[in-house]
Amino acid sequence: MFDHCAFNGDADGLCALQQLRLAGELSAGVRLISGVKRDIALLQRVQAGEGERVTVLDISLDQNRADVARLLAAGARVRYFDHHFAGELPEQPTFEPFIDTAADVCTSLLVDRYLAGRHYRWAVAAAFGDGMAGPARALAAKHGLGEEDVRALEELGLLLNYNAYGESLDDLHFDPLQLAEELLPYADPLDFVRHSPSFARLRAGHAADMAQAASLEPWHSGDGASLYRLPAAPWARRVSGVLANQLAARDPRRALGLLSVRSDGDWTFSLRVPASAGLEADAFCRGFETGGGRKRAAGINHLPAAALERFAGQFLDSYPHPVP
Repeated sequence: MFDHCAFNGDADGLCALQQLRLAGELSAGVRLISGVKRDIALLQRVQAGEGERVTVLDISLDQNRADVARLLAAGARVRYFDHHFAGELPEQPTFEPFIDTAADVCTSLLVDRYLAGRHYRWAVAAAFGDGMAGPARALAAKHGLGEEDVRALEELGLLLNYNAYGESLDDLHFDPLQLAEELLPYADPLDFVRHSPSFARLRAGHAADMAQAASLEPWHSGDGASLYRLPAAPWARRVSGVLANQLAARDPRRALGLLSVRSDGDWTFSLRVPASAGLEADAFCRGFETGGGRKRAAGINHLPAAALERFAGQFLDSYPHPVP
């Protein structure tokens, strides 16, 4: 069976892919498809039919529905691991879903569950990278990982996630396809941390970019939410995801929104909300044509510049109070 694998280029997608490859769940000649974090219509680039299998990692079924139907109709088998809003699932026997939208689950944790923990350290790193410190630490504790190793996996997850953010591949330190090949020889992610020049490059790039972000102040703020607007610079596009997680962790009772300018002058939006927020992040973002995500973290790929002030008011009105 010839394998295709479409994966989100962030920490969760990369670590899910790494687990499956290490476990022999994908053929050695698998065709990989990925892109920047917000490039989620990846199945448009997959052509597969009878005798072929498509594995999908960490991209919304709801936003790839037509292409899933096309691949199934062509006779391909589709195996789907994801934690984003999915909507109605296909019922064909050639569709194999591993989808869980619970707020404390990411795709790599689903793959870890599927593999019965065979490569759990990669799942720990992914959960940290996806802003899920609690589930990451719970999995680490289950396997008796020491605090030094946990901290190293936390940094790895953060840096893999950081690498995925940008408007185009030119913004990134590594194309996710290249980074997937860099990771492949390492059964243990801690060896990648200790020995890979690529890890050192990501660490240095992240430190330099975050130093530039240190002086940012909210553009608009209310009792229950803060909205930041980043400048039009590659460093700002690269830090948007990591910075959103960091700012949300710093003020966990309030919603956090982050606006990043696009090359066409319009904007993208990242959202983080507290666990008990009255309006979940994906529900807010799905109110916009290019929005989607999960319960606590979501985004919108295209906001017109002319509507930005109105959007800011809508965002603050949607989260009027801090959570208890």
